[in-house]
Formats: sequence, C-alpha cells, structure tokens
Amino acid sequence: MTNLKIDPKSLAQYIDHTLLRPEATEQEIIKLCDEAVAHHFKTVCIEAKWLSTATTRLKGSKVLPITVISFPHGSDSTEKKHQDTLAAVKAGAQEVDMVLNRGLLAQKKYFEVWNDIHQVVLAAGTIPVKVILETSELSDTEKRIACALVKAAGAHFVKTSTGFSKSGATEADIKLMRETVGSEFGVKASGGIRSYEDAIKMISAGATRLGTSASIAIVQGAGGSSGVY
Repeated sequence: MTNLKIDPKSLAQYIDHTLLRPEATEQEIIKLCDEAVAHHFKTVCIEAKWLSTATTRLKGSKVLPITVISFPHGSDSTEKKHQDTLAAVKAGAQEVDMVLNRGLLAQKKYFEVWNDIHQVVLAAGTIPVKVILETSELSDTEKRIACALVKAAGAHFVKTSTGFSKSGATEADIKLMRETVGSEFGVKASGGIRSYEDAIKMISAGATRLGTSASIAIVQGAGGSSGVY
C-alpha cells in the first residue's frame, strides 16, 4: 500500500474528465463540461465532433477541451492523423491524444511509427500531444520501444490505454513507462480508474495525468463505477 495522501479535491488538476462513447449526446457533453467546471478538472476529453460544443460551454473557465485522434484503433493513415489534428486544433482542441499504430510497431517499422507521431506533433503546433500505447496489447519490450519513439518524435505524454481494449492502466505499466521516459515527461494513466484509491496508486507509480469517466467519484474520495476509460 502507498503512503501517499492527496486531498481528493486536489486531484482535480490531474484529471481529464472523459466521455468518448460514440453514442454520447450533446446534452451529455454539456453536462460533462459543467461537471468539469464545477469540480475544477484539468480538461474534458471528447470526440472531435463535440469540440465546438465544449469550447462554447467552457468559455471563461480554466477547463481545457481536448480530443482524440485515430481513436480507438490507431490504424488511420499518417496523413489522415495529420489532417484530423489540424482540424481539431482549428476547432479548439487544447491537447490531442493520438493512438499509436500498433501494427507498424509489431512489424518493427520504427521510422514509420516515429513519423506517424511526429506528423501529429507538427500538426498540433504548440498543443501538447499524448500518445496512447494500448499497453494491454504490447509486450514490455514493445512498451519501452514505443515510449522511446514517442519521446523522439516530440510528443509530450505517453498514455496507457483507450479504455476500449481488454484492460486499462496498471501500476506495473505506469512504473515501466515512467522509468523509460524519465522524470520530466508526461505519463497518463487511463482505463479502469474509478476510485480515489485507484488514482492514488497510479500517481504513486508515476502518473502525472489521469483519464477517467469516474472523475466525480474520485474527487469525492469514494469508489465509482461510471463507464470506461
């Protein structure tokens, strides 16, 4: 057990308050934004089609609208990822979370993996880029290689999971990622984080950001079970 103690409300600035269900409605996105403002979460993480809604709703607050690229599969072409990132930034995204092309990684096409990430970084400009590895689908060796490529390509965070695969963040993966990228690089834990205790475990292991749909339960210091991611 960790001895780390953080006031639940102080966790708010670690949290990307997330709703990525394809069937999400505009009213649900508005509610998400209002919750984020009320609880002082760092961001709301939504599909790109909702950026206009979120940007309008969050105007005047400190909460950032962020979105995902090539989600959840990661297999879009590099050019599509580049163009989708340009469009997302134009629509108001303040961060983008792109999905790694695991097929290229498995084939050891490391330059292509690097370029896939780098083109998103270029399109994002000054906007931070997180790269979702989908750690449950990778070997430890692949995780380390992916982390190194993410850093080399100029991104800003490595991230565990989409929340739409067989499992999410683990303490072991966060520790491995932190060891690989070093102390100054961003590490985002996502997938299965539903309670204050889960959040503390991930931060203790080295996470600097948390992606979750159970954000309110976390900051209230209670267990929760709302959704995935």
